[in-house]
Amino acid sequence: MKQILTLMLFFISNLFFSQELDSIEVDTLIVEDSVALPKKNSIGRQLVVDGKQIVNNIAHSYLSPLSWEKKNWVDLGGVALGTVIFYSVDHDTSKFFRERRDKVPNVIQKFGDYFGGPQNNYGITSAIYLTGLFTKNDKIRDTGVLMISSATTAGLLQTFSKTLVGRARPGTEKGKFYFKPFSGDADYRSFPSGHTVLVATTMFSLAKQFSNPWVKAGIYSVGIITPLSRVWDGAHFFSDVFLSAAISYFVVEGTYKYMNRKKDKAPGKIAWKLNMSPNMIGLNGVF
Repeated sequence: MKQILTLMLFFISNLFFSQELDSIEVDTLIVEDSVALPKKNSIGRQLVVDGKQIVNNIAHSYLSPLSWEKKNWVDLGGVALGTVIFYSVDHDTSKFFRERRDKVPNVIQKFGDYFGGPQNNYGITSAIYLTGLFTKNDKIRDTGVLMISSATTAGLLQTFSKTLVGRARPGTEKGKFYFKPFSGDADYRSFPSGHTVLVATTMFSLAKQFSNPWVKAGIYSVGIITPLSRVWDGAHFFSDVFLSAAISYFVVEGTYKYMNRKKDKAPGKIAWKLNMSPNMIGLNGVF
C-alpha cells in the first residue's frame, strides 16, 4: 500500500511539472517595475510565511459565515436538503453497499481505508508542500498550503461534530436513528466521516490545479474510493460521507479564493504574459 501511495505522489508531481512545461502560454509574471522579478524567499522565511498563511486561511474559513451572502445561504440549504434526503434512505443504501463488500477487490478496500487515515493523508499533503518548498515551485507549494489549510479546517469541524452528534455507526446495528452524544465511544462517531473529509479536501485541492477534465476525472475517481469504502465497511452511512464531501468542497473553494484574492488585486503591479505560437511571439502587459 505504501508503494501505491508513493507512485501516486510521483504521478502528482509529474502532472504539475508536465503541465507547466507543455503549456503554450507561459504563466503570468507579476512584477513591480517591469524590469526584475521579485526574489524568492529563503526556505526558512518561506516556512514562516506559509505558516502564517495557513493560520489565516483557517481563521478566515471559520469567520466567513459572518459575511455570507444570499448565494452562500442557498448553498447551505442545498447541502442540508441533500443530507436529509440521503438520511431518509440510509438504511437501504447501507444495506446495499455492505452486501456487496465481498465483491470489491481486496486492494481497493485496503486502499480506501489507508488513504483516508490521518497519518497517511497528512503525509501526502506534507510531501506535496515540501516538494514545492524545496524545489521553489510556487504552484506546488501553494497547493500544499491549500491542502493543509483545508484539511485542518474541515478536520477540526468534523471532529467536534462527531462528538456533539454521537451517531451510531452502521456496524453497531442500532439503526440510523440511534444517537449518543458526548459518549467518547468510537462506535458513536459516525457523523460525519473523518476519512472522507481528509481525502476530499486533498482531491478537491489537487483538482483545482488542473484544467484538463480527464485529469480532474482521474483525481475524483481515486478520491471516491475512500468514502465508498467507509460505507462498505459499515463505518458510516451514506449521508455521513455526503455531508463530509460537501463540507470539504466548500472549505476548499473558500480557502482557494481567499488565497488568490490578494494576488488578483495586487495594486501598482504589472502582469506580464508571454504568448507564443508557431509564427508569433508576443508580450502583453496588463496594468
